[in-house]
Amino acid sequence: MSPENHQQTREVSPFFCNLSALDQEQRKRHNALGKDLFPKHLEIKELLDGYGFRFPHNSLLFTALSEWITLEQLCCPFLTLGLELQRDEGSIWLKATGKDGVKNFLRAELGI
Repeated sequence: MSPENHQQTREVSPFFCNLSALDQEQRKRHNALGKDLFPKHLEIKELLDGYGFRFPHNSLLFTALSEWITLEQLCCPFLTLGLELQRDEGSIWLKATGKDGVKNFLRAELGI
């Protein structure tokens, strides 16, 4: 199958969280990370298809955010998640984007 055909036949993830995708320990860790990390954001930027969250430059924070997005992707595969570490020890940006409706989901889930 060519990459083009694969793209055309790939199923779109349903727009709901699948908490059963995480085992009990993963769910506890995901919740703890979220409660610890998101209050540390410096800025929230509305994007065309989601939100960006700016965090201070910190290697431990970057690692924890990376762990959070890995767990988040398991239960919410409809989100496109990314981390950007800006040059010269600049900010960390966590971007959460997706199809129509994702902004409402993020506002509800993250209290934006």
